[in-house]
Amino acid sequence: MAIDYRRLHDWPFGEVEQTYDEKDSMLYALGVGYGHDPMDERQLRFVYEKDLLAVPTLAVVLATPGFWVKDPNSGVDWVKVLHGEQSLTLHRPLPTAGTVIGRSRVVGIVDKGRGKGAIIVQQRTLHDKASGQLLATLDHLTFARGDGGFSEIPGNGPAGGDPAPAAKPATPETPPQIVCELPTLQQAALIYRLCADRNPLHAEPAVARAAGFDRPILHGLASYGVAAHAILRSCCDYDPSRLRSIGLRFSGPVFPGETIRTEIWRAGTRVQFRARVVERDALVLSHGIAEVAA
Repeated sequence: MAIDYRRLHDWPFGEVEQTYDEKDSMLYALGVGYGHDPMDERQLRFVYEKDLLAVPTLAVVLATPGFWVKDPNSGVDWVKVLHGEQSLTLHRPLPTAGTVIGRSRVVGIVDKGRGKGAIIVQQRTLHDKASGQLLATLDHLTFARGDGGFSEIPGNGPAGGDPAPAAKPATPETPPQIVCELPTLQQAALIYRLCADRNPLHAEPAVARAAGFDRPILHGLASYGVAAHAILRSCCDYDPSRLRSIGLRFSGPVFPGETIRTEIWRAGTRVQFRARVVERDALVLSHGIAEVAA
């Protein structure tokens, strides 16, 4: 079954409403490594109720549409999908508790060709229910490895599908200006899955082995949160109101317990970065770009 271009563009996500509290905000922060240094009071503000702040990337787990491509009507070969890129734009700081509304839509479907896969770009806006204010815009790029060639079917969208999204800028070749190493807990995936993704790949050794890994891997969005932590620490002095946007490409898996080394280049309000796992010297996040307030 091939992707139906029009059906996918018109996918009926519906609104998703989610109420969360301060405990949820603190649990997310613990899942992406805040509070590791018990003497760092700047981190403490994200994991302790006194003067609590919400981690900006908490937005990625709020009011999500779930794993919707698994619906047979999507036409997507869901077994072969990969989370390719993630971007987040913050319009105002997230409240530490409240009720939010998520509104999702498919904004692009690119046909890379038969045997080469397709790209599905999904956008979600996050709104505060009480005020109606727009809190965040999230762009999620999925690489559907088994769905290339759909536009060769007559009437199934334009040739090649939609225009490809703009490429993220390449990482500079010069040595990084800032390096921030943050450890992950051995239990990081087990904590993070309580916030969002319950995929057993991140918990059961047998499932991980079947997927080709020798042990459960950390969620990609958890490693995204760790990199954002590095930017918040190194470029924003732990002030969440100063992080305006952050996006990156997922390049490799992280195993819980590994140390993520974020390499940063900054030019004014523009930040570029990539991340490597120290223990394996493996690139895991690339093409990172963020905007921060001066």
